[in-house]
Amino acid sequence: MPLTREEITKRAARELRDGFIVNLGIGMPTLVANYVPAGMDIWLQSENGLLGMGPFPSEAEVDADLINAGKQTITARPGASYFSSAESFQMIRGGHVDLTILGAMQVSQEGDLANWMVPGKMVKGMGGAMDLVAGAKKVIVTMEHVAKGDAPKVVKQCSLPLTGKRCVDMLITDLCVMEMDPAKRRFVLTELAPGVTVEEIKKKTEAEFIVAPAPKAVAL
Repeated sequence: MPLTREEITKRAARELRDGFIVNLGIGMPTLVANYVPAGMDIWLQSENGLLGMGPFPSEAEVDADLINAGKQTITARPGASYFSSAESFQMIRGGHVDLTILGAMQVSQEGDLANWMVPGKMVKGMGGAMDLVAGAKKVIVTMEHVAKGDAPKVVKQCSLPLTGKRCVDMLITDLCVMEMDPAKRRFVLTELAPGVTVEEIKKKTEAEFIVAPAPKAVAL
């Protein structure tokens, strides 16, 4: 049974570590803010100039002036700091972000990422994705395993414009978890969603990948 968006982001939240500075991409990754493990001290960073995002606000907590990079209303944790977008990108480009969790339209077998543009569609710009994949110490992608019509999103080579090359360290989809083997430059299938088989992953994945000796059930 495929994982829900909430379950995908719960699994991603298991990669958080105490003291990490973490950037959450627009879309599904923003849900990770709701699943930070209790007692863990995490500093969520937003490209528009905030370090210390909290979970999404209740209706009573909504402040229209407090938003993330995707223009969603957010909360700020005690000790949060506000700064300019220029200082925010100095933080990212300077290697001070421990982990970024992003969405994707395609990921290649070598870990290339395409997540900012579909040719022919109007876009406002790349945003901070290119800086994040170059500057963050670890890059995790959360996404559905296939696109509409069961078109593979984990491919041999990205056909969409790249955000970064060889930058994805872990892939968490609705069907499985894959971790990059840096020596072999291939993803290793390490976890399966409930009821999902290795054969199903092979059928829905264009990319070459390695199967771990005994893939576990996705831990939530």
